[in-house]
Amino acid sequence: MTTESSSHRTALGALAGALAGFLAAYLVFADPFGWLSRPAPEEHVAGGLWTCGMHPNVIQEEPGICPICRMDLVPLAGGDEAAPEPDGEVWSCAMHPVISEPEPGSCPVCGMELVPAEAGAADGRAADGRAADGRAADGGGGDGRDGVAVRIDPTVVQNMNVRTAPVERRDLTRPIRTVGYLDYDQKRAVTVTTKYSGFVEEVYVNYVGEPVEEGQPLFEVYSPELVQTQHELLSALDFARSMVAGVDDSRRHAEKLVEAARVRLEYWDVGRTQIEHLEQTREVLRTLKVLAPSSGVVIKRVPNLEGVAVRPGMEIFQLADMSSMWLSVEVFEDQVEWVREGTTADVTLSYFHGKSFRGTVRFLEPELSEQTRTMTVTIEVPNPSNELRKGMFATVVFQPLALARALTVPSQAILRTGQRNVVVMALGEGRFAPREVVLGHEAEGYAQVLEGLKVGDQVVVSSQFLLDSESKLREAVRKMIAEDGNPH
Repeated sequence: MTTESSSHRTALGALAGALAGFLAAYLVFADPFGWLSRPAPEEHVAGGLWTCGMHPNVIQEEPGICPICRMDLVPLAGGDEAAPEPDGEVWSCAMHPVISEPEPGSCPVCGMELVPAEAGAADGRAADGRAADGRAADGGGGDGRDGVAVRIDPTVVQNMNVRTAPVERRDLTRPIRTVGYLDYDQKRAVTVTTKYSGFVEEVYVNYVGEPVEEGQPLFEVYSPELVQTQHELLSALDFARSMVAGVDDSRRHAEKLVEAARVRLEYWDVGRTQIEHLEQTREVLRTLKVLAPSSGVVIKRVPNLEGVAVRPGMEIFQLADMSSMWLSVEVFEDQVEWVREGTTADVTLSYFHGKSFRGTVRFLEPELSEQTRTMTVTIEVPNPSNELRKGMFATVVFQPLALARALTVPSQAILRTGQRNVVVMALGEGRFAPREVVLGHEAEGYAQVLEGLKVGDQVVVSSQFLLDSESKLREAVRKMIAEDGNPH
């Protein structure tokens, strides 16, 4: 049994060896798959072209890897002959010059319509004079500091709606928009009261909102104290006249009594003209008129005033001069540094279409609100025609100057990656290159440039992300193929 198994194993081993030898001989001599006749990837046929088996539209002058699928390139069929070009015309992609097609169509990478290739593009060179590996034809490293420059056909530039703007110096302001309500100017508001007790007998100003002029009578008051003081003044005058021929001490004493009575009436807000009228006519007035201390409108009064008993310190009338109004607004704590006393503001109200008012910050509250983290700012707004009224809702815009003559670019020209900021520069003749910049303040659609640009540079403000993507793709292809053609 053992001898029979051994003989079977020997026969099977001999059969397997024969089959292996036959297969090896067949591969060596027949080479049915062309493996042995295929040139090595690093072999370079002088004057030949290399292509990708998966992407025949990729054509290069030297071996390397396909920029699309990263497979090793193989010699293009036909040896030294160029790729077939029906009617002698080759179609290429403006965004991916490595793409070369014998007929019009769409780019297999980005989907853009192919355009007729410029002279030299069919043999693997891009329209901007760069070789297919991304290196500049003159051996340079590109015009952009942070990326490879690309050249776009003018027709494609127009179709992409590429717009540019110059780098220029301008004043940067920091607009602050807020809202608030109008109120009376507290510096121009007065309260009418009496410093003596009495009774109101006649009222001359009867309703809130009535305009008054300085010195205009408001109401009359009967006060026993005033009547008594008037009699004392007249008695002092009689005594002073009788002492004109007397000794000096007696005459001076009489004059002091007269002056004391006058001052007492003045302390009770009896006017100088009223006192002079009393001395001249010697008629004791039963009532005295209370006059308006300033011009304005009545904003508050005691209702049903006639017959009311008044006492010292009682608020009988309130008057306000409306030639200017106060507007109270709130600004957030990070905006406080831009608002200070004397800062001007544009004030608009929905009640007056197409009209704006100019206000000036009078003062800022000394503390922030802990709940809203805002500070109240009071703005004085001139109101010469008395159009503004208390309680009107207003929109306020501050325009404080943040920087004077700052180097700026439009904010829409900036590509923000989170870690750096990039703009695409227009180098002229359809050439573009990305440039990293360092930014400062931003306001009103413009950003301050601290590093990376100078006055007069042109930056792209629309479709720049497409140009930046093409530059990055070109740079990636250059780096992949520039590794001395080493296969992976």
